[in-house]
Order: sequence, then C-alpha cells, then structure tokens
Amino acid sequence: MCIFDLTDSTNNNPTSTSLLFFSPTHFVSVLGCFSYFLLNTCLSFSLSLSLSLSLCVMASLSLFSVFVTFLLSLTPALSTNSEGNALHALRRRLSDPTNVLQSWDPTLVNPCTWFHVTCDSSNHVIRLDLGNSNVSGALGPELGELKHLQYLELYRNEIGGKIPEELGSLKNLVSMDMYENKFEGEIPKSLAKLKSLRFLRLNNNKLAGSIPRELTSLSNLKVFDVSNNNLCGTVPVDGPFATFPMESFENNRLNGPELQGLVPYDFGC
Repeated sequence: MCIFDLTDSTNNNPTSTSLLFFSPTHFVSVLGCFSYFLLNTCLSFSLSLSLSLSLCVMASLSLFSVFVTFLLSLTPALSTNSEGNALHALRRRLSDPTNVLQSWDPTLVNPCTWFHVTCDSSNHVIRLDLGNSNVSGALGPELGELKHLQYLELYRNEIGGKIPEELGSLKNLVSMDMYENKFEGEIPKSLAKLKSLRFLRLNNNKLAGSIPRELTSLSNLKVFDVSNNNLCGTVPVDGPFATFPMESFENNRLNGPELQGLVPYDFGC
C-alpha cells in the first residue's frame, strides 16, 4: 500500500492546511504514490481484460507525464515558501492591535498579495513596509530567510528585544530603518556583511555596548544614525564614518571620536 503523509518533518505540523509548506519531499512522495497506482492499475486491467501490458504501460506513461507537468507547475511557489514562512512567523511574534497584518494569509501560495509587502517580477520579497504601524513584540531569526529583501522599514513602532544576528544574511539590503522602537542589546557585528547597505538608522532605541568597528567596512553606507541610545565607547573614524555628522551619535555615553592607538575603541563601556 502507498501511504502519503503530508506532515512536515521539520516541525511535525500538518502541511495540508497551507500551500506554503509544500516541499520537494512531498513532491517526491506524491510522485511515488502515483507511479505505484499506475503500475497496479495496469497489472489489474491486463489480467482481468487480457489487455496488452505494453499498451497499458504506454498509456500510463502518457498520463504520468501529464501528472509530472502539473506538479512541476507548482514548484515556482517553492522559491517563496521560506519567505512566506518567515513573514508569517513575524506576524505571530508581533502584537497588531490595529490589524495592519490582517491580509497576511498563510494559506496563499506566496506573500506577494499581502499589504505592506512588495515583490519583484520573480515573486521574491524585496520590501517590507511596517513603519508607523503600531505593532509591538520582537523580531526573530526567520527574517534572515528574506534573501532578496532590499528595504526593511520598521520605524516608529514598539518593537523591542535584540536585533537578530540573522539580519546579516540579507545581502541585498539597501535600507534598514528601525528607529524609534525599543530595541535593546548590542548592534550585531553581522550587519557588517551587508555590503549593499546605504541607510542604517537605529536612533531612538535602547541599544547598548560599543559601535562595532566591523561596520567601517561598509563602503556604500551613506546615512548612519544611532543617536538617542545607550551606546558607549568611542565613535569610529574609518571608512564612511569619517563623513557622518556628530549629530548621528549624540545622546549616548560615547566619548567622542576614536583616538587610534591612544585609547581602546570601547573605552568607557
């Protein structure tokens, strides 16, 4: 007997409730079951009706190819599964009293029809606009799955907790605006991997620790603002930091520009 289980092996949740969770493993399972069904049907008809087994097999192969084509037509949705899952995980983490995330329906094949989400022509999520949306809660590591994301706009909310290290995986990110929230902890060093980043605004939060020196390698960075936090140490002077105004660093516990070779960059932390 061919038994097809639609349980997602990664989280033991039934996947039949959402096309988002249709995986290549399930694709192979369906294909195997269908092949088993065709073979047994051919054998049964050939024995009971004295039909030519070869003719039955040929007809079955034609039907099989149609079935494979149908299944393959579903695979474009697989490229957006991880993105849809990531955004749905974000929705579960956030409190949304004004229902701005109401359109985020996990039963849809991809999130490109959701409000506040923008996709490119290949149905990849490239922009997330939740600025000034009155949401609260915390971010999770799932956001690192939005590999094509270019704009992350979460400003003027009540989002707290730490900034996930996984945001450093968003290699296409151009703008990260998370100012006027309640983020705490240190600025992740992993953000130095965002070589396309041009705008990084983290001002008016509760961030602590020193400014990671790894960020001086972001040669495309044009705007950097960490004012009104609880940062300590000194202000970097290398790379793009040589051009940022001191207003971008005010109202912290910073000790002024770094005096290289004289005091440690985290002096006073």
